[in-house]
Amino acid sequence: MIFQPKTSLIYPFKGNMDIQHLSELIEKSGKENIGAVILTVTNNSSGGQPVSMQNAKQVSEVCKKNNLLLILDCCRIAENAYFIKHKEKGFENKTYKQIASEMFALADGCIMSAKKDAIVNMGGFFALNSKEFADKCQQTLIITEGYITYGGLSGRDMEAIAKGLEEVFDPDYLNYRIKSTAYLGNKLHEKGVPVMLPIGGHAVYIDAKKFYPHIPSNELPGQALACELYIKGGIRSCEIGSVMFGYNDENGKFVPAAMELVRLAIPRRVYTQSHIEYVIEVFDKIIKEKENATGYKIIEAPRFLRHFTAQFKKLTTEQVIQ
Repeated sequence: MIFQPKTSLIYPFKGNMDIQHLSELIEKSGKENIGAVILTVTNNSSGGQPVSMQNAKQVSEVCKKNNLLLILDCCRIAENAYFIKHKEKGFENKTYKQIASEMFALADGCIMSAKKDAIVNMGGFFALNSKEFADKCQQTLIITEGYITYGGLSGRDMEAIAKGLEEVFDPDYLNYRIKSTAYLGNKLHEKGVPVMLPIGGHAVYIDAKKFYPHIPSNELPGQALACELYIKGGIRSCEIGSVMFGYNDENGKFVPAAMELVRLAIPRRVYTQSHIEYVIEVFDKIIKEKENATGYKIIEAPRFLRHFTAQFKKLTTEQVIQ
């Protein structure tokens, strides 16, 4: 569940967790039925938006009050630290690493897909403050992945992670990273493409529901835009909408996702300025033909995580999903 904030600081930290909603959910579900609270920084499912330090402290307080583990999904912790330093009062004179350390100190552990802020192409880790809990995880690791000193990774990959975690906090790198993403988002915004504002750290998120108002949610407007990007320009994007989060309720009625987004995630240290300009040019083609775009339907999907491997069929203008 995505918790949208109701208030903001001097900057709209739209990745913040709704504290009131969190407290109500804990009370409703019963804390004995909750394994942990996970705070994702930045919030990938909510437009790559950052989480403020104030919000992280509030989440930590709720977890301590209810004796619940707080786990940081920290795969973009450096990018989140960038926004805190430049947008949240009181952190102007702290380094990115100091800010990240302060946020880590609020949690009981963290998980990381190292392909993000560790700047590598494979790997990740799970870190915990509790030795008892960590020992149990290590026992499972040996059975499922490998010995605890490598966990299924090669030595080379582990060395790359260690190096990447140092390089990612370099001020020049983070400035380049955030500014280059904002460049693409602002250019698309100028063309009238409905992007989520302010632009997040690692990606530009497009509101496909607004871009294709004639395509209803049950015809998957986000998937339609993702397909158009690939067909017309070879641009690989990701739908974060009703393919990922939509479902049928107990009565078989389709329940759409809260948002129909398409994510344009930018790989680190890969694209040049000309690559970004090319993406912008492809959008010119898509904008001209957007009135003719049609939706899609799912023809095959697994029970879980269908957005990774589902298969789709493009609808014609005469077809309507009942």
